Amino acid sequence: MTDARDFRRACHEAARRVGGEVVEFRLADDVTPNFHQGLIACCGRTVAVACTRDSEVLAVAEPRGAADAGPLTFVEAPELVSVVSALLPGVRVLNPSELNGPFDAAAWPHLSPNDVTYWRPGTLGEALFNHWD
Repeated sequence: MTDARDFRRACHEAARRVGGEVVEFRLADDVTPNFHQGLIACCGRTVAVACTRDSEVLAVAEPRGAADAGPLTFVEAPELVSVVSALLPGVRVLNPSELNGPFDAAAWPHLSPNDVTYWRPGTLGEALFNHWD
């Protein structure tokens, strides 16, 4: 599990290194969503660095509002991903092709089988970054 404080520090340092700035943090402190977001403005756009609360998995996506419970739209941000990966050793950063690919429950045993059966995620991204209660 990635500590929220470490996540915040890594986002600030990554933004600094790529010439961007942290716009906002959306830390999940309720049951849903199961991920935090660090919004970083860089390279002419704002992206959300999303970090799951229950495992050490991270991705970059289009920013989402607190009330928006749909699946994330994952985006490429190779320079940012490279920096964040170096700042958070042990955290697995997944790319859009992995996250938009099929979900194999056997490869992610920490996910509740009951949740997987009930919510029926169609992609790895839906399974890992969700608003399940």
